[in-house]
Amino acid sequence: QVQLVESGGGLVQAGGSLRLSCAASGRMFSSYAMSWFRQAPGKEREFVAAISRSGGSTYYADSVKGRFTISRDNAKNTVYLQMNGLKPLDTAVYYCAADPQYLDAWPDYWGQGTQVTVSS
Repeated sequence: QVQLVESGGGLVQAGGSLRLSCAASGRMFSSYAMSWFRQAPGKEREFVAAISRSGGSTYYADSVKGRFTISRDNAKNTVYLQMNGLKPLDTAVYYCAADPQYLDAWPDYWGQGTQVTVSS
């Protein structure tokens, strides 16, 4: 099992930046590929970005490519999502997720989420 706790959300103006963090505890962090998903009000949860267990591979949704960067520090058991050029459409609750399989469509473990609100 792995427990995930997100932080770093908040209110930001359009064009601004935020960095989300997700701290993991429990079994070996490096055994898990990590992902970020988001869910806007009234919409389904959608994939944002993923990173492989070693950090050597990353993958992004088209909607965030070039603006968001996922990274991880296995020594600190933490995954990050650097979000630049934020848009009001990026407003959502952001969740980190863990799964042994890279790019699993629905990871096994989820955090509680952190709210990101982008004002126009």
